[in-house]
Amino acid sequence: MTLPTPGHPGRPPSAAPVVVVTGVSRYLAAHVAARLAADPAVGRVIGMDAADPPAEYAPLLEQVELIGADLRTAGPAIAELGAEVVAHLAVLTAPDSRSGGRAAMKEQNVIGTMQLLAACQQAPRLRKLVVRSSTAAYGASFRDPAVFTEETEPRQVPRGGFARDILDIEGYVRGFRRRRPDVSATVLRLAPLIGSQADTTLTRYFAMPVVPTVLGRDPRLQFVHVDDALEVLHRSIVEDHPGTFNVAGAGVLTLSQAIRRAGRIPLPVVEPGLSAVASLAKSIGRRGFGLDQVDLFVHGRVVDTSALTREYGFTPRSTAAAFDDFLRGHRLGAPASPDRLAAAESAVLAAIRQVRATVGKDREPAAQSTAGSPARDTGWQATEGAP
Repeated sequence: MTLPTPGHPGRPPSAAPVVVVTGVSRYLAAHVAARLAADPAVGRVIGMDAADPPAEYAPLLEQVELIGADLRTAGPAIAELGAEVVAHLAVLTAPDSRSGGRAAMKEQNVIGTMQLLAACQQAPRLRKLVVRSSTAAYGASFRDPAVFTEETEPRQVPRGGFARDILDIEGYVRGFRRRRPDVSATVLRLAPLIGSQADTTLTRYFAMPVVPTVLGRDPRLQFVHVDDALEVLHRSIVEDHPGTFNVAGAGVLTLSQAIRRAGRIPLPVVEPGLSAVASLAKSIGRRGFGLDQVDLFVHGRVVDTSALTREYGFTPRSTAAAFDDFLRGHRLGAPASPDRLAAAESAVLAAIRQVRATVGKDREPAAQSTAGSPARDTGWQATEGAP
């Protein structure tokens, strides 16, 4: 494969093209950088991240030049390196309270992307930009169509922070395209990642002994295998595929089918309000579980991938096959044992106590503020994820 110049498929921009990959302290970007370093068509591969990659990535990144810089200070490095290709993969999908929570996540996703693209705009040798996006850009609501294409607009502004970040990121990319029409820009809307090695909010959700679901809802879900995402990212970097593309496995699994395949125990709960549902999800689902996941497991999301197949000549493995590989890798799918049932019962009781305590705290300030005051319509506001 060769790195083509836009408008000249197959022609390399230089004898030793420089590729910059952001976010190499995380699994996806680290593996993309390693694959590029092993590709003889690529000259230098620069891995850029403010955080040091984990020790277990050291053998993987032996041939990758690492630079310690965050997105906000990447401008000088992009220009000085003479970067011809930038793969922006440093997009956080969930907040981590150990690293600053939602505020730090937004700072990196939104402000970081804005400043990175400003640096790319000033890079004279840049010829290609590849940006990781997500199918979360479509949101998740009762007004959604059965299938989203790349041209479908969100029916309403998403509630979750990650989805709102994705909309901002794609907005910045559209502005970049207008200012640098000479640069080939590719945006990849990845479905939720899954696979034998994946460790995400989604995989932790399906690995729980008891899986919370919304009573009366059985959403359709779509996944993409991590290996297929890596293949599409690699091709986007070393080939010329400008545009925006959905990346997902064909077919769907309903939430109930996925839970049964995993051998988990579903816990249907009513949806009395956003605060209670989000609190329940967070209390059971551990870190990173928020409104993006709650909305997905209420409404589901399915995308059309025909544009990807036509443009790339590549078809990711099906959603069902990707999910089955996840089950094999995590040794899931066995029937519930007595010990697991007991653990599930304990988890359910603990979750109920947590939700009751949270809802009680939410109600106390409201009761105090209305005591002795004329009745008025204050409306309803979410206490979780409010802007």
